[in-house]
Formats: sequence, C-alpha cells, structure tokens
Amino acid sequence: MRIAQDKLRELVVTPGHVSQADFEIAVSEAHDREMDLDEILVDRGLIKDDQLGKLLADELGYKFVDLGSEKISPDVLNIIPELVANSRGVIAISSESGALKVGMTDPGDLETIHFLEKRTGLEVVPYLVTRLSLRTAMSSYKASLREEVDRILRLLGDKSMTREQRNEQIVKMVDTLLLYGFRNNASDVHVEPFRAKVVVRFRVDGIMHDVLAVPKDFLDPIVTRIKILAKMRTDEHRAAQDGRFRFSADSKNNEDASLSVEGESDGTLDSGEFVDVRVSVVPITEGENVVMRLLASQSRQFGLSDLGFSGDDLKKLENAISSPHGMILVTGPTGSGKTTTLYAILKILNTRDVHISTIEDPVEYNIEGISQIQVNSRTNLTFASGLRSIVRQDPDIIMVGEIRDSETADIAINSAMTGHLVLSTLHANDSATTLPRLLDMGIEPFLVASTVRITIAQRLVRQICEKCRASSSLNAQELAMVENDPHIKEVINSIKSGDIGKLMVFRGKGCKVCGDTGYSGRVGIFEALEMKDNIKELVLKRVSSGEIMDMARKNGMRTMLEDGVNKVLEGITTMEEILRVTRE
Repeated sequence: MRIAQDKLRELVVTPGHVSQADFEIAVSEAHDREMDLDEILVDRGLIKDDQLGKLLADELGYKFVDLGSEKISPDVLNIIPELVANSRGVIAISSESGALKVGMTDPGDLETIHFLEKRTGLEVVPYLVTRLSLRTAMSSYKASLREEVDRILRLLGDKSMTREQRNEQIVKMVDTLLLYGFRNNASDVHVEPFRAKVVVRFRVDGIMHDVLAVPKDFLDPIVTRIKILAKMRTDEHRAAQDGRFRFSADSKNNEDASLSVEGESDGTLDSGEFVDVRVSVVPITEGENVVMRLLASQSRQFGLSDLGFSGDDLKKLENAISSPHGMILVTGPTGSGKTTTLYAILKILNTRDVHISTIEDPVEYNIEGISQIQVNSRTNLTFASGLRSIVRQDPDIIMVGEIRDSETADIAINSAMTGHLVLSTLHANDSATTLPRLLDMGIEPFLVASTVRITIAQRLVRQICEKCRASSSLNAQELAMVENDPHIKEVINSIKSGDIGKLMVFRGKGCKVCGDTGYSGRVGIFEALEMKDNIKELVLKRVSSGEIMDMARKNGMRTMLEDGVNKVLEGITTMEEILRVTRE
C-alpha cells in the first residue's frame, strides 16, 4: 500500500516522531534511490518499522499485526500457496472458528480478499502488515534445514550421479546452510571437522547451537565451494585464508534453497535482503575449519534507541555527535557490538553536506555515500597509513575501525584536534579505563582532555522472548548472587526499594518462537562517560581509572551494571544475563 507524501508527513512529523529536517532528507533520498518514502524512513532508523505500521493502520482504520512476534504454523501458512502470497502481498497467520486471519500490505484489496474467501471457504479477516515484515515472514515457507540437507545427502548417495550433478548438490547444500543461517538470525555459521563427521553450528544471540552433522566425506567439497564463493585459493590447504562474498536472501527458486551470489551467473543479485559474508578458513588437525560471518542489510536499520540506548545516555551521545569536531570512543570486548554502534552513528551523520571516510579491518558493511577503506597488510595499508591518507581526502567525519597502537592513536587525536569528528573503538573494560589507556599509548593528557567528547562502554545481553515472557521472582541462585554482591543490592535499591526477596522480574518460559531458550534477540547495556570539566582535570593529573569512574558516577553516569539491572526491572532481560556479561 502506497501512502501520499503529505499524509506521511502528517503522520510522522506533526506528532514529532520524525523531525522536519530528517523527513526532507528522506524525501530527497527516496527520489534519488527510486524507493518508497516509508522504506527510506525505516532504513535510516528515523522510525521503527512496526511503529510506522501502527501509525498507518490507525490512520487508515485497519487492525495492525507485527509479523515478527507471530509464530505461524506450517498448516496455516500453506493455506495460501507461496506464489499467491508473494504476488498478492498476503500471508496466513491463524485459522479458527471458520475465520482466516491474514496479514496484508493492502487490507483494502477486496479482490484478493474475495479470491482467498472463494479459494479457502473461510471468512478472511485482514490485518495490515508492513512490506519489510512480510518479506521476512515469507521465509517460513521453506522446509527445515535438517529435511533439506537429508534430501541432498540421499541424492548424493546415488552412485549413478555424474560429477556435475554431485557438484550441483554440494552447491545447494552450501546455499542451504547460508540461507538457514540468515533466516535463523545467526551471526556466524561454523563448519567444524571432527574425526568422523563435520558439525555445523550457528551462533544465535551470541550463543553457539549445534545444528546438524554430515559425514566427513563431504568436508572437502563443502570447503571448496565456500572457497570458490569467497575467491580463495582452492589448492591451498595449509595456510589460513580470508575472503568475502555477497548474496541475496530472496530465492528465485521456490522449491530448493538457492542463492543469488554477486559475481556468479549474470553478475546481478535478486532484489531483496542483501547479506555480506566474511569467510575465514583455518587448517586444523582434522581438516579445514570454516567460519562465515553473516552481515545482513537489515542489521543496518538499527537506530541508537534500538541498540538499547535510553534516557540520559542517548542524550549524551546525541550531543556528542552533533559536535563538528572531537573524538567519540566506543569500548568493549570482541563481539560486544562496538562496530554496530559506530555504524548506527554514521547512519545519522551520513548526509550529502558532509564527507565521511572510514578505515576498517574488515569493512563489515558497504554504506552508500561513505568512502570506506579496507586495511590490507600485504600492501602495507595499515590503520595508521590509511588514516594519514584519509586526512588528505578532505573529510568532515572519520571512522577508524580500531585504535590498536600509539601511531594510530596519535594521528586520530590530531585529526580530532584539527576540525574533524573522529569515531573509533578501543579495547578497555569500561568507559573510565579508556582515558588512561590513551595515556598509556603516549598521548599527552592535554590532548586527551581537549579532544575526547564521550567514551561509551558496552556489552550485549540476550532479550527475553516476548511470546513466552512471564513474571517471576528471583530464583535461589540469582537471589544468592544479589545478596552476596553489595554493589548489585545498592543498584537495585536505588531503582526500586523494598524486600529484594519479593522483587518481581521476568523470564522466558521457552516456546517455539525462541527455540525453547526463553530468549530472542540481543540488546546493549551501556555506560556513557561525558568529558566534563572535572573529568578533564583528573585526566590532566593522570589519575587512575577508578578515580575517574568515581567522579563520573558523581556526575550522574549510570554504569553498565546499573543500566543492565534497570533493563532487568523493565522486563527486557534477566539478572542471569547481566551477571554473565558484566563478570566476563
């Protein structure tokens, strides 16, 4: 369903959901990219997809349903064939008492409603769904991963198959692994060889899951196919190799899993969700171990509030990124979402009136309108040398993937001093430790005090599944942890006073939507340290990180633990998750 630009402005700008300036930028971008305005608003993170869907439904007088929170059974799904669903923008959600609940991108399409009622013999009850959520839900039509791989293995067991036919099935097997990894929101797909088998594992919400095992005989052809996709040497088995490729998550083939890979066949990709894949192949004792990181374009749609920033932390960060110069540093361990935070900031800053350049290792997402440089040790293109080149490219904003050494730190600090806004990451345990870390790299205290605008520390925690979330009191283990940690008790009492034993929290019971884990998705916990005058004075005195942390807390900074406990009390995550990541 298309909605007029003026009406969309009235829905999102007048109530204050989107600023007038951001809306006009989106209008221009929609025209330049020949895309619908509502999709641009969501793509830029100006408004959430489900929020916009609700606004449209209320305005047009329809009921709204968020497909992301619905678990559709295969029996109901197949009431409407995939080809019909895809061509008419409709999907079956549930069926009971002679009525069929359907999601439609245009609930006013009476022709489709009458067609479905005639075909099914059921009363059709239409709900408005967004096009983005419908595209995601369409993946439910595919068979399970285990069924698909078993089918391929049965075919490969046919000794009469030609070599070409066997290769086709290996291609389909790799395609299947990638597609199901993407559809299950896996961040990584592991192919791990053991003595008698090859185990495939997915990392979902930061936790590894065994998915399936295939005979060891198939390791070499699977690895060879992956190497071909990633443009690696297929005859090299004793050295580590890195590569990358891109595929489209929409399949042209409605029966088998198949990828549209950039650079193969006609060189074009199907329309739909693009997925960049970073591939690492490392030789181990039992063969070659493969890890494929999936970087889906949907991940770029996160806004700062989606990542978990809230309240004062969000205001602090917004103030920092509005500065024309200075440095913003994000810190945390590997896999804590630092790069995702930087990309969310870049998306806000990425307008036509500024020039943004990045130096990354590797470039995780290709962002239109930004000059991105890939570190390459073979050509001596390091963070330091790349950063020197960037400052001669007349940038307004610079993003350095990571400050690893004194040389990179020195160039980054000087760039921030000379009128550039610099974004980067650094390895440190918390936001306060970031400042002494720069001093340890040889940066003068006055330079740190005058350039750094804000330091952000973060971790990722799993969110409670919304479909099976239920209230509960702290269990015995959690209660013992809280009672034995005065800091946690203090944090809880500062937010919600009373008997901790009677404190009500939430946890997931486990259901089909979350795979019986009780969790679905991840969110960040943060601490944002602003460089106020009293913090600058401490930096100039080269005090310890503990003293800086104490002063920051006096200034009103909320620590990661405090932010995490607050999210526990809001029913977003569990105490177990907070303790898991803050005590790593």
